[in-house]
Amino acid sequence: MVESIAPSPLPAPVTTPTTSTISERAQARRELLRVLFRRPSFLIGVAVILVWVLCAILGERITPYDPFNAFFKGHTPPSIDHLFGTDRLGRDVLSRVMVGSRDVLIVAPLAALLGVAVGTFLGLVMGYYRGFVDDVLSRVVEAFLALPVILVALLTLVVLGSSSVVVVFVVGLLFAPIVARTVRSAVLSERQLDYVTAAKLRGESGLFILSREIFPNVLGPTVVELTVRFGYAIFTVATLSFLGVGLQPPSPDWGLSVSQEYANMVAGIWWPTLFPALAIASTVIAVNLIADSLQSVLNE
Repeated sequence: MVESIAPSPLPAPVTTPTTSTISERAQARRELLRVLFRRPSFLIGVAVILVWVLCAILGERITPYDPFNAFFKGHTPPSIDHLFGTDRLGRDVLSRVMVGSRDVLIVAPLAALLGVAVGTFLGLVMGYYRGFVDDVLSRVVEAFLALPVILVALLTLVVLGSSSVVVVFVVGLLFAPIVARTVRSAVLSERQLDYVTAAKLRGESGLFILSREIFPNVLGPTVVELTVRFGYAIFTVATLSFLGVGLQPPSPDWGLSVSQEYANMVAGIWWPTLFPALAIASTVIAVNLIADSLQSVLNE
């Protein structure tokens, strides 16, 4: 009797993991945005930042007066003609506060992005490779963390000059060690997980594992760190301008405006100092509201 041979089953359809992963990540991002936009603190922070962004983009097109034009009537208190009053040169304070957001929202985000980019790279390398590489880089990072940021930035800008490009590089590179330490801690937790072990068994290179496997899973803490550094960068840039080594006149930078006018407060001339200071405070608080909302949502 001839034994019949059963036909071999057809192979199961293979799903593409890349497409599935991309779809899952897109869905997770949409869910994250939905949760964020239900939080009043996040919405308030975004609204305040958008107001200053519009002022920075539109600039003189929406200011009531030319922020650089002096009316030659010195300090005048807030009135119908000048809602925030005028400064020592007779320039409209409201117009200068609105245009002053431009310098802050260019220099501070660039400095924060540079610091987070460099710090993330260092943190990924330190946390993944460990050993000699981690020991050397960790000592360098700890040495920089022991230095006061403002003092180092002050000394560096005195030597190199105080252009916007120099401020961006100095502030960004001083923030990098702080970010590196945060990212390193996140990578140390991830490198022990099964997906990293599986990637090693497949023979993937270290660069592939860092960029395609580990980095997407530490992106949450990195984004939170970016928003936090943005707030610190605003405060740092304003402080450097206040000390006279940041942005220079006739820039309407908020920190510079406070520096030029704060001595007049003893004479009762408070408005040229108060309104730029409130602008700095509102921006930093708004950024912190966004950062806190992001961190609480990612930790849920």
